[in-house]
Order: sequence, then structure tokens, then C-alpha cells
Amino acid sequence: MHEVVALVRPRQSTFELACAAQIFGIERPELPTRYAFGVCTEHPGPVATRAGYDMLVTRGLDALDRADTVVVPGWLPTGEPPSPAVVRALRRAHSRGARLVSICSGAFALAHAGLLDGRRATTHWALADELAARFPRIEVDPDVLYVDHGDVATSAGAGAGIDLCIHLVRSDHGARYAAHIARTMVMPPHREGGQLQYSAPPHPAQIDGSLAPLLEWITERLGEPVTIESLAAHAGVSARTLARRFADQLGTSPGQWLLARRIATARDLLESTDLPLDAIARRVGLSSATNLRRRFVNALGVTPGAYRRAFRAERPVPAGTGDPDR
Repeated sequence: MHEVVALVRPRQSTFELACAAQIFGIERPELPTRYAFGVCTEHPGPVATRAGYDMLVTRGLDALDRADTVVVPGWLPTGEPPSPAVVRALRRAHSRGARLVSICSGAFALAHAGLLDGRRATTHWALADELAARFPRIEVDPDVLYVDHGDVATSAGAGAGIDLCIHLVRSDHGARYAAHIARTMVMPPHREGGQLQYSAPPHPAQIDGSLAPLLEWITERLGEPVTIESLAAHAGVSARTLARRFADQLGTSPGQWLLARRIATARDLLESTDLPLDAIARRVGLSSATNLRRRFVNALGVTPGAYRRAFRAERPVPAGTGDPDR
């Protein structure tokens, strides 16, 4: 049993803690239980939360000495460093081989402990500049949803804690196990893109319309030939203006967003249908199985066939489809 311990402090943010608890602390009858989840704090007893109630936490810092994974679910205020006792406990856990994980502002606790020095890390987009300024030895990436080095992992804003925790489960026990947990939570096994698509646009005055109708229009026509020029014409703007809107509101280009949507739809079809790759490629607008394989490997690092085997329940291979990538 893999023991996961969350280190909390007053006033604890409850959502970040719930991200870890929901992934690692819920027993699901249809799955074998792989994790034991617990909570500790520096001074056991009532711990105030930001949700208006207190938690009773009975375990102290010695719980970190037995944990396989230590989660820091937020660290607010960020300007208040951990006590020497907490820093020692985090360093001691890391030195003996425990995996240390931060959610959102929790990266500041790991940074104070020196565990992110010389490494790439992330945190909430609104805190990224502060983290980079206060800890110049950290390579702060404000775009990604999470960064995993194996022994240390950091996530972006609060909701990205779920993405990171599902990723860790996938690393520990495979894609199928992680996908089942994600589906019980009505979550995708993996979200596309980075956190900049959720951040506040840097120049709101430049945004002169919502992209939502256009994105819906694109999604309904993935199998059709779609160019940047045709998207701009449908939106009634120039290609340059469209590119600026995508950058401001989604943190990406129209072409990159369209490709990501096609890959996401292909993933869904691989999981939910027995369609051969050629049919899936045509349905999502990638023209051929060869093109789909290339794009899929570039985006996810696996072939469509490997993805289908990992994310679907065992099913007989249809007659005449001997190619494992069909």
C-alpha cells in the first residue's frame, strides 16, 4: 500500500486538500485499493480552514517520515516561510526517497525547503512571477498544468492539482486505472494545453468578442477542410486579428488549438469505438491513418493503437484488423 500524506496548515485551503483526498483517499469498490491517505500538521489539533470551519488533525510531522508521497496542498500566505521543523521534515522525507508534490501555492513550501532549486516548476499563473522573483534558482514555467521530475512534482492553479494527481496515479498504476478514477469524477484522464488558457487575458481591451461561437462551429466541423483563413472569414475578422484573439483568450494559436481538438476527438473515438484508424482520421480531419499516427505520437508520445489498448477494456479485435494500430 502506497501511503500518501498531506501536510496542512492554518488557514488551510480546502479545495487543494480535496484534490489529493479525492484521488488518493477514496475507496472505489470496482478498483483494487492502491493508496492509503492521511493528513498531518506541525501542531496536531484543530486546524482552521479558509472555508469557515476547523479540521481536527491528530498526526504530527512524524507522519512524513513514513509517507511514500508527501502532498503540500497550498501554502498561504506565500510570504510566510515554513518553520525550521517543517523544512527539516520535508527535506528528510525527500532524502529518504519519498515523492514530494505541491498543489498550487504549495510550491512555495517546497521552494523554501530548497527542493526546487535548479529545477523547472510551476504554480498558479497569478503567483508565477512572485515565485520566480523570490526564488531565482527555480525555472518557473507559468504555462503548464504540472511538472513532474519523479521525486518532486508541482502543479499549477488549484484545479490543476487534480490533473497532477491523476498523472501520478497513471505513472504508478497505468492509464486504465487512472482513467477509471477520472471517469468516476467526471473528469478527462488528461486535459489538453496549459494553464494560460485559463488565466486572465493580459490586455482585456484588445479582446473585442468571444471565441465561444467560433470554437463551437469548429468542433462541429472537424472532419471538414478548415484553414485559418476560413476561420477568420467565418469570424468576420482578419487572420491576424483571429490569431491575436486566440493568443489573448486561449494562450495558443488557431492552428494549435484546432490540432489539439482533433487529437482530443481522436482519443475519444479510440476509447469509445472500434473504428479503424483511417475512419477516425477522416472523421477528425487528419486525412489518413499515417497522418493521425504521426500527430498522435507527437502530441502524446504513444501510438493510437497503444492508447486504445491502454484506455479501453479488453475486447476482441474485429476480424480482418490484424494491424495492432487499427
